[in-house]
Amino acid sequence: MGRKKKLLPVWEHVTIEDVAAEGMALARVEGRVVFVPFAVPGDVADLRVRRMKSRYAEAEVEHLVVPSPRRVEPFCPHFGTCGGCRWQALPYADQLRYKQRQVEDALRRIGGVELPPVAPILPSERVRGYRNKLDFAFGSRRWLTRSQMEAGVERGGGLGFHLPGAFDKVIDIDRCELMPEVNNRVRSAVKAYALSHGLTFYDARAGHGLMRGLMLRTSEATGEVMALVQVRMETDDDRRAVQGLLAYMAEELPEVTSLLYVDNHKCNDTIGDLDVHAYKGPSYIVEEMEGLRFRVGPKSFYQTNARQAYELYKVARRFAGLTGCELVYDLYTGTGTIACFVARAARAVVGIEYVPEAVEAARAGAALNGIDNATFFAGDMKDVLSPAFVEAHGHPDVVITDPPRAGMHPGVVRAVIDAAPARIVYVSCNPATQARDLALLDEAYRVEAVQPVDMFPQTHHVENVVLLTRRP
Repeated sequence: MGRKKKLLPVWEHVTIEDVAAEGMALARVEGRVVFVPFAVPGDVADLRVRRMKSRYAEAEVEHLVVPSPRRVEPFCPHFGTCGGCRWQALPYADQLRYKQRQVEDALRRIGGVELPPVAPILPSERVRGYRNKLDFAFGSRRWLTRSQMEAGVERGGGLGFHLPGAFDKVIDIDRCELMPEVNNRVRSAVKAYALSHGLTFYDARAGHGLMRGLMLRTSEATGEVMALVQVRMETDDDRRAVQGLLAYMAEELPEVTSLLYVDNHKCNDTIGDLDVHAYKGPSYIVEEMEGLRFRVGPKSFYQTNARQAYELYKVARRFAGLTGCELVYDLYTGTGTIACFVARAARAVVGIEYVPEAVEAARAGAALNGIDNATFFAGDMKDVLSPAFVEAHGHPDVVITDPPRAGMHPGVVRAVIDAAPARIVYVSCNPATQARDLALLDEAYRVEAVQPVDMFPQTHHVENVVLLTRRP
């Protein structure tokens, strides 16, 4: 006989004290720190424990006894189920305050370097409808809430987001308030067509099913819409079904200017190594910034909050202090948006990026905008940025680096130190790994300025820009 699962308690009338990492709220019960999602400091709640350790516990709100005076009504019908926007119940001013603290705490606690006063965080102009890209997943068995199960709702297939921590479960989404309304219309129409025509939804555990995903991108500047349908075609019937869906979308959804599809037989939903096919229109949409035009393809990285990206890039350019005489290295250049944005103020720009398709897009973007002083190279950063590369292409006066959440490889940090630029502009979406890298850079560079930027309202995520100057 198997061991009986230990019943975990419900703690009553617990006061939520603060916010914690990853968008969680924090309380203390019986000497333990308790992490609680979707709660607000000042809430008094009954907490159902989900995980118990010696020093901490994880719990969820079973019953909100007394709402915090600071709590606001979430605007999304999926709040509390979808894990994407955990801070909707916090007033935006509080979100900004906690993000500011998050940056300062990370840089001081993890970095341990001397800091100037941190500038006030730049707020986002829009706090809803700001996302220009979202990925939705089809699932053969959608996840149901307790109330839905008690009401006898049929499970069926769903189109939405993966349940946090469960790759095979999909939360069916009626609408998402972080994206423009056109995306909600397109997503709902595709789902309705798939259900009415009996198209099978993907079963992640069994590894079969026709409909796998739907990526939607919109252009802030041009209003163009990209829809990428991800499928798993095994038979001729599957191919005919996909052609029928694409024909329907081309006819009934004229707002979609770039209609693409990809056939994915892998165990995961990544498409970086797959061929994407255009059914209607070009394989990209166009964004604009200060007269620059950027072609954004299905595999391209482009900041998901386009308006706020402009503010972010202006900070990076200002920190770079360009006079027109500088050689700039743009590390992790992606599709070259920052490189092109600063090129007109620099003598030359050298961009380095791991993804070859992104580098091709960066070159095309530079050509599209008549930028002839930017060159781009593909390869692993720690391998490309060698002493021989620097000797061949010139010692940088300024390095701009915008790495992924994991931050910079220690070998890249060492290469930057050895290249000895006068200034480093470090753009980060993860203040914790940024702080770690600042500690490594501290031997040769000091922090001159820090500017947090809120790119992602309603979430705990924050961007931060740091200016470093070389020590005498």
